[in-house]
Amino acid sequence: MALDLFACLPVTDLDAATRWYEQLLGTPPSFLPNDTEAVWELAEHRYLVIEKLAEHAGHATHTVFAGDFDERLAQIAERGLEPAERETYENGVRKAIFRDPDGNLLSFGGAPLG
Repeated sequence: MALDLFACLPVTDLDAATRWYEQLLGTPPSFLPNDTEAVWELAEHRYLVIEKLAEHAGHATHTVFAGDFDERLAQIAERGLEPAERETYENGVRKAIFRDPDGNLLSFGGAPLG
């Protein structure tokens, strides 16, 4: 059975958030299902959704584990965004935390170096 995952980040201003996520992800949304949502397909059947839900904005926390962690962070930096925080866990797993304009957290995780 195929499953699709839609992870939602509530935002106050859809247009401003769409521009920010385009800068972070490096692409425009994969599709706009209606006038309150923008959707990016991060991998097959795995979607990131921003939705205009002002009363819930700023409370989402999601992490995407990326095999191309260093390359992805370099590309994001080229587009003008830097992580708000970086962490390295005892096992060497790395994490870069980005905060959108509403305060939602979208982090990228990566395998230990070497």
